[in-house]
Parts: sequence; C-alpha cells; structure tokens
Amino acid sequence: MRFAATILTLFLVTSPLAAKAEEIREIIVTGEGRVSTEPDMAVISLGVTREARTASEAMKDANVAVAKVLEDVEKAGVLPRDVQTASISLSPRWDHSKNNAPPQVTGYVASNTLSVRVRDLDLLGGLLDTVVGSGANTMNGLGFRVADPRPLEDEARVAAVNDARAKAGLLAEAGGARLGPVRTITEGAVQVPGMPIAQGRMMMESSAVPVATGEIDIRVSVTVVFSIEDDD
Repeated sequence: MRFAATILTLFLVTSPLAAKAEEIREIIVTGEGRVSTEPDMAVISLGVTREARTASEAMKDANVAVAKVLEDVEKAGVLPRDVQTASISLSPRWDHSKNNAPPQVTGYVASNTLSVRVRDLDLLGGLLDTVVGSGANTMNGLGFRVADPRPLEDEARVAAVNDARAKAGLLAEAGGARLGPVRTITEGAVQVPGMPIAQGRMMMESSAVPVATGEIDIRVSVTVVFSIEDDD
C-alpha cells in the first residue's frame, strides 16, 4: 500500500504540468517584408594590372598607374575616405609551351585593386571614363547601395510582421481556430544587397559609360509565434 501511495503522489504532482503543456496551442509562421528604393550611391571595384620582366618593374609600373588613378579619382570629386585599397598582388608569369621541360618564369604580373564609393551618382559614368583614361584596366564589379538603409529596414520589418500575421490568420481560419496574441518574434536575415552589373574580371575600354541605376530591394524576414484559441 505504501508503494501504491507513492505512485499516486507522483501522478498528482506531475499531471498539472502535463496538462499545462497540452494547453499550449500555437502557430509558427515566417513573414517577409520588402521595400524597393532607388539607390543613392555606388561602390565600384577597379584596378590596374601591369606586366614586366622583373617583379620590381611590374610592381613599380602598377604603383605609378594606381597613383595616377587615385589622383584623378580625387579630382573627380570623390573624398579620400571613400577610396580604399582592396588588394595588392604580385605573381610570376609561367611559360608552359616547351614540351618535356619544366615551366619557366618569363615575367611578373602586379595588380592593385581599389574600392571606390561614389555618393553622387551623376558623377558615376564620367568617373568610370576618367579612371580608364588614367590607366585602370580591370573592373571587378559595380554595385548600388543606399547610404542610410535604416529607415527602409524598419519599414521592411513592419511589413514582415504584417505578412506573418496575415499568414497566421489564414492558417488559423482554415483550421477552425481564432488567432491569439503574439508569443514571440524573432528577426531573421536583413538583406540590403547591391545590384551587381559586372562580375569577375573584365577589361575596360575607354568610352563614355552609360549607367542605369534601377532599384534595389531591402528585405527583412521574421519568425512569429502566435497563440491560437477555439473559434467559438
């Protein structure tokens, strides 16, 4: 009898917790908010590549060329704080043309890449033309941005929560239930992408460069947990 009483006591202690767990009824949904806007700045990755017989000659030629590019970029109205050296590289150039012979070093290739932020998009086309004339001969990409994305991100957050609420309401109605209050909201990814129009290395030819800015999308996703109640 004492053993049976112990079992009964444990059941009485644990059963309210189990009943409480069974009462938790919820819907978990993911909402997405998107705000489209015109960009107000651009980021370009450009540089110079030079080849020479010796490593020092190749590096010297690249340094001279990039100094000229930097000078002309500043003259075009870009502030020094918006120009940054992204990479510097020096590598041998190998000749593999001789059969049954190990490759030979025939020269060296030096590269210097710059990241330039352009805050006045009206200057962009002319700036691209200018840097080509200054000696830049590689372009690794161009992307459009928003200088202050925070207000647009907040707008996308509100839209994401509204989207989640609409989804949850539809699911609750389809399941014969009524949507209750929000239990938790978890923010996921906030995406403020650029809009690349050039990928990978490509050679640039000196010419007036037409630029179309288009629009960019700012996206925010949220996961929202709603309680649900019986639809009386």
